[in-house]
Amino acid sequence: MKVSLITVSYNSEKTIKDTISSVLFQSYKNIEYIIIDGNSKDGTVNIVKEYEPQFNGRLKWISETDKGLYDAMNKGIKLASGDIIGIINSDDMYTDEYVIEKVVKKMNIDNAEILYANLQFVDEYNTEKIVRKWIPGYGSFNLGWNPPHPTTFVRKNIYEHIGLYKSEYKISSDYDFLFRSIQANKVRTSYLNEFIVNMRMGGASTSGIKSTIQGSKEVYNTLKENKVNFPLGIVCLRLLRKLKQVI
Repeated sequence: MKVSLITVSYNSEKTIKDTISSVLFQSYKNIEYIIIDGNSKDGTVNIVKEYEPQFNGRLKWISETDKGLYDAMNKGIKLASGDIIGIINSDDMYTDEYVIEKVVKKMNIDNAEILYANLQFVDEYNTEKIVRKWIPGYGSFNLGWNPPHPTTFVRKNIYEHIGLYKSEYKISSDYDFLFRSIQANKVRTSYLNEFIVNMRMGGASTSGIKSTIQGSKEVYNTLKENKVNFPLGIVCLRLLRKLKQVI
């Protein structure tokens, strides 16, 4: 099975080398790597060009202005030709070289349409330092649960059926997509109980109170749009789950 991995970047010269290397050295070789750059003003594109020959034609990239993170993700999905799509942010990295191999094996065994796994948050400057862990297990969106998006892999036909990310959301369009897929449409889902992604603190979704408030508003809107009872209570439960991770 072919796997398309997508990285969205903007002025990511300080971190994107780690991301690209973690994809390059995966043991699973039937990988297509797509980088969607938002017309960076630093050396991001030069780094991409530097790595491009090492992928032997498996890397394609564009650099142009976009309407934000999720608009760029949608561009990558439209370009993807793989059976399975994963999104790895430009400041994140896979925990080891066997991640994609394990993901494909688990999805095949479980005949899954979506797979998610465990996530580690690491220090922005010292990626060996683990700040907190997200072990999602199994749960219900109605109880404030959701899987970590950076660990999520989706069969391409699900994007074609469910739709892409809502570009008007700036923080939590991934929550909206996963809600529509797992909760509303009951797609076949598999949980890989392993840490597969190290996520740097300091990104759009982990940058403080302002992003938390904005993300919570978007989650609330998703719940309202889908006519879920007690949406404010569910938002509060999600915040409590995050606090539990920190503790």
